[in-house]
Amino acid sequence: MTPNPRQVGLLEEVRVRGTVSVEALAAKFGVTLQTVRRDVQRLAEAGLIARYHGGVRVPSSTTENIGYRQRQTLLADEKSRIAKAVAAALASRFPQGCSLILNIGTTTEAIAHELVNARNLRVITNNLNVAAILSDNPDCEVIVAGGVVRARDRGIVGEATVDFICQFKVDVGLIGISGIEADGTLRDFDYREVKVARAILDHSREVWLAADHSKFNRPAMVELGSIDQIDMLFTDAAPPPEFSERFEQGGVELVVAN
Repeated sequence: MTPNPRQVGLLEEVRVRGTVSVEALAAKFGVTLQTVRRDVQRLAEAGLIARYHGGVRVPSSTTENIGYRQRQTLLADEKSRIAKAVAAALASRFPQGCSLILNIGTTTEAIAHELVNARNLRVITNNLNVAAILSDNPDCEVIVAGGVVRARDRGIVGEATVDFICQFKVDVGLIGISGIEADGTLRDFDYREVKVARAILDHSREVWLAADHSKFNRPAMVELGSIDQIDMLFTDAAPPPEFSERFEQGGVELVVAN
């Protein structure tokens, strides 16, 4: 489904508060209980929230991500703002062009869309969607990693992918993530995808992380690394206060694309 603006606001309210009653949501958005219940029903069917008697909560699964098609439409405007900020930073820091690795994710795909007119890029990716988008840019050489293609999102994973990435040393590794914990731990859902992301961290002179606000305090099963390994973090809203000190200690440059 594609959430309407009220439903996007409802999702954000649930994310911030963790659990919230149907009555509180109706009061928050100035609508009837019936309207909220319809929204909750649709969002729950899409797997975006979980219902309990009298209210809703954030889905608690640490083992399975939201479906790829749902993630493509969820927070699309926020991801677009992040992508524009990343493209501007690349143009500013590397005016003569640069080499990049872009990994799997809907946010990295949004970034690819913003780079279709960039000049003098060499992009390595394990994301067939990113490769297709950037192949329209005549000033961008696209190198696609080998490995196993996941049908659900056209990501490429596996040991062959890791070995392929390890051949290179690029200017910037641009990665997405499923969750960032308050202690700075970076997490994702698929251990095969995490192994590729770790290789990107090791073979990039700078690592840039693109993560919308919903990724803060979001649980996921597999540990990828630590925020200390990130040079720049691009997001769409100021992170919760408990993250600020951790980012400062880790030397992370925070860019809020608002």
